[in-house]
Amino acid sequence: MSDTENMLLTKDQPATSPASTISLATQRSRAARRRFPTSPKFIVGLVIVLAIVLFAVIAPLFTQNPRSTDNAALQPPSAEHWLGTTKLGNDVFAQLAIGAQGSLLVGLMAGGIAIVLSLVFGVLAGYLSGWREDVLALLTNVMIVIPGLPLVMVIASFVPQRSWQLVAFVLGITSWAGAAYVLRLQTRSLRTRDYVYASKVAGERSLRVILIEIMPNLLPLLTAQFLFAIIFAILGEAGLSYLGLGPNSSITWGTILNDAQSGQALGRGAWWWFVPPGLMIALLGAGLALINFAIDEIINPKLRNAPAAARSVRKAVKTKGVTA
Repeated sequence: MSDTENMLLTKDQPATSPASTISLATQRSRAARRRFPTSPKFIVGLVIVLAIVLFAVIAPLFTQNPRSTDNAALQPPSAEHWLGTTKLGNDVFAQLAIGAQGSLLVGLMAGGIAIVLSLVFGVLAGYLSGWREDVLALLTNVMIVIPGLPLVMVIASFVPQRSWQLVAFVLGITSWAGAAYVLRLQTRSLRTRDYVYASKVAGERSLRVILIEIMPNLLPLLTAQFLFAIIFAILGEAGLSYLGLGPNSSITWGTILNDAQSGQALGRGAWWWFVPPGLMIALLGAGLALINFAIDEIINPKLRNAPAAARSVRKAVKTKGVTA
């Protein structure tokens, strides 16, 4: 076959192959699935978080009553009490296990409330136009400028009986604005894409366009924002509890730290009272942060390619120095 015939056959073929018709969202999701298992940050973070979750689920089944005062006070770690006892004789390991459940529930509930509000005020404001977008954006901007933690402290100080549900609710409704702002900008960019216009022209309802065409592209960003909201809620609850404004009807890692502070654990040398809950908070925050960093690398290719670029720059500098 001659070159001219080959050119004619190539010209007659369709310009795009079936593989090239795959949507950008599908390509990104496949690439994300390929990168997640090979990301050391994701693997390490997932192992840490799963270990803490399993500890919160299994450990309370094998511990004594965390509020029991039948034990000797301020006993160091031993075979009977793995993490010693408190000033009142409470078993620290039992409190740590029950506190893990409380802290995780606070984080999940607050993170869920924050991500739902950020979806309503972020995605809707980014998709809609006109006065509706202006109203939702105004409410988001107002919440951004209001300091979250001081507002939580003021609200908590006016409620004498505080459950972990109330603390999680307050933390959730004060931590959604930042994520909503990011989602609004991303949705405004997505609403101008060709496939979104095609769905509108085809007569699709706005709710279906948001759920089918826009939301899949926002899933990595939503996951990252949800994890950040959980971290913020757990640290916020620990800070409030340390100040005496946390839940007073349940046990969390923050309430253990508050009891240790009020019981002068540091002055008494009872390190087993305050080190374990502080270490668990740090480990959980580190695990969630590592997962969040891995997701950020998928969302932003510049972050993923930064280590390779830095290595190439260092190699170029070394080569230049040797040749000089």
